[in-house]
Amino acid sequence: MRKFYVSVAFILFVGLASAQTVKPCMPCADLKNLKLPDVTILVAESNAGDTIKNPNEPWRGTIVIRKPFCRVLGRISREINFEILLPDESNTRFLMSGGGGFVGSIQNDFKSKVDEGFATAGTDTGHEGGDDAKWAYNNMERQLNFGRLAIHRTAVVSKAIMQNYYCAAPSKSYFVGCSRGGGQAMVEAQYYPEDFDGIVAGAPAFAWPAIAAKFLHHSQLNYPNSKELSPVITSDNLKLLQKEVLKQCDQLDGSGDGIINNPGKCKFDFSKLPVCANEKPGNACLTKAQLAAIKSIYSPLVANGKQIYPGFPFGGEAEGGSWDPWITAPVSAQQKEPSLHYMFSTNIFKYFIFNDSTFDYTKYNYKNFAAETAYASSYLDATRTDYSEFKKRNGKIIFFHGWNDAALSANATIEHYNGILKTDKDAQSFARLFLLPGVLHCGGGPGCDKVDWVSLIIDWVEKSKVPDQIVASKEAGGKVATKAIFAYPKE
Repeated sequence: MRKFYVSVAFILFVGLASAQTVKPCMPCADLKNLKLPDVTILVAESNAGDTIKNPNEPWRGTIVIRKPFCRVLGRISREINFEILLPDESNTRFLMSGGGGFVGSIQNDFKSKVDEGFATAGTDTGHEGGDDAKWAYNNMERQLNFGRLAIHRTAVVSKAIMQNYYCAAPSKSYFVGCSRGGGQAMVEAQYYPEDFDGIVAGAPAFAWPAIAAKFLHHSQLNYPNSKELSPVITSDNLKLLQKEVLKQCDQLDGSGDGIINNPGKCKFDFSKLPVCANEKPGNACLTKAQLAAIKSIYSPLVANGKQIYPGFPFGGEAEGGSWDPWITAPVSAQQKEPSLHYMFSTNIFKYFIFNDSTFDYTKYNYKNFAAETAYASSYLDATRTDYSEFKKRNGKIIFFHGWNDAALSANATIEHYNGILKTDKDAQSFARLFLLPGVLHCGGGPGCDKVDWVSLIIDWVEKSKVPDQIVASKEAGGKVATKAIFAYPKE
């Protein structure tokens, strides 16, 4: 009788997924006794609703869930902690969230989607603490979990829990992430194409040693003294730089609105920047050292005649949340290390590439970069441009990137997408890229940065509604601005 019930429930579940909701077929508390291989269920509790505060991640704000749900907290193997929220009235879809940076805590940007009927999950990727990468030191299990396995294993376990709780598997599964989460999205599409039907990869970190090398080069020029760690590039430099960039390139799109629509068309003339007399630093000029550090950011990092990582686009240099804190930040009372580029690069080289906590960033020369980073790249990177297996499953993937992202270069995502188009002439049938003018890392900046990526990917997967263009919005001063953005390479 049990087998028959599950089969009938599955048919109804899948057949009516787009129109109706389903309810649990077992009590939430019973999930505590669920037996899955190499999985421990730590908590299984019913909730009438919840108010979730994020004191350690204030940018997430307070999340309010108004509808009843079942919360399951579990552990896969020894250290992959995860949480899945299961609504009492499910829309039959599984939605998983990516994490940011080095992760290190259970991150789920879609908890509020429980009110819409989504079962939604997140994971800490197999370690605690994401302020640095010391957790990875001499620990290959954690490195592999972070780089390749944790998202996949959490997805498989989460869907198994849904199978037991609703007596049916999810009708469709989706993954949406930005930054590290965007890289996780690409790992899933390239290595585990069966996990998700629809994927959104925002501002993806997908080539870790290459990213670290580019960041390290910035740090060598901007923080030449490893003891003082005082930045060469000042906040006054950034204001001066952005003003000149806008002066030269803002009108290229026919509108002087402080946003460069396509920074790729900006042919910036560095000779127009004022040079400090006798190399004496000042508020309204640049020294040779400052100019060299700035140029390195826009230029690709090349070693032995081969590009390691592309340069960053022009624009947004002095915006809050842009070059400071990502590239040029000084050490502060709250922050022992300077820029985030410095933090990520030194940690990746120390704890992933060389397994050497004494690594001196000032002495690295990139001559043997390919050989020295091949092992770390083998489990950290998602650089394949062949998505044929994902395509065979009728999977859909949307890439997006803010043009003025100072964390990860939009040019890297463009190059990867161009590689997909070169590999598969029909790639736009399953993959699209959107570039957001004036937008920083995963959001912010003067550009329109709000897009309902979840609805877009669902409509493409379930309704064959191809996202040829999207509408992005931004609220400021009580007003909402919108912008239509075409899929790359259109403008």
